[in-house]
Amino acid sequence: MDPILLVFVYALITAIATGVGALPFFITRNIPKKMMGLANGAAAGLMTAASFNLIYEGLEDVVMLTGGMLAGLLFILASEKFLKKHGELRFPHKDQIQGQKMLLIMAVMTLHSFTEGVGVGVSFGRGESFGAFISAAIALHNVPEGLAISLILVPRGISALKAAGWSVFSSLPQPLMAVPAFLFVEQFAAFLPVGLGFAAGAMLWMVVAEILPESCEDAEPSHVGVVMTLSIMAMLLFQVWLA
Repeated sequence: MDPILLVFVYALITAIATGVGALPFFITRNIPKKMMGLANGAAAGLMTAASFNLIYEGLEDVVMLTGGMLAGLLFILASEKFLKKHGELRFPHKDQIQGQKMLLIMAVMTLHSFTEGVGVGVSFGRGESFGAFISAAIALHNVPEGLAISLILVPRGISALKAAGWSVFSSLPQPLMAVPAFLFVEQFAAFLPVGLGFAAGAMLWMVVAEILPESCEDAEPSHVGVVMTLSIMAMLLFQVWLA
């Protein structure tokens, strides 16, 4: 197979894997308010652990990493301000605030996928076997990320099938970025810490400013804390297992 096509196919598989995270919601979607709060707590934990992983991967250049985190923070603040001025721009939902919150979350997770796509392309620059291994690791890592997205969308009225579709959509930048990263591996690798920091900064803000406050409104904060901590532990153990 042509190397460029091979890179694209592997990256596309990693994107499709994100939709697997929605599978539990094909069994049930009738979630009480308290469970919705706990679901938000679990999503916050998964996203926090993913942010930790991004930061760890970018530590080879702390200056570029922190610069990227600052850029991600400023971007998400500017996006929030922009959406407040344009109430018509929101995720399909009867409630404007919830619709805009879901739109912000989808934007953050989609931005995160750009760095994963670059990671796939750069890894193939070091050899096909290494690229295949990294692609498999990212694909497995994308499953809990798809779960995090579904934990946000399904309790707010989005069907499990649509949640799976939106999860895959959030990862489409992976095949789009993998090919140019493979073709220009040295240039993309040099700026990868900025992208990692950008995604981590935006994601951490989203967890603290949007997801956790709402989860604590719907469920006991102590229970939310337990669920969030357990989900962080599970995600970190999963990442160690992948490594």
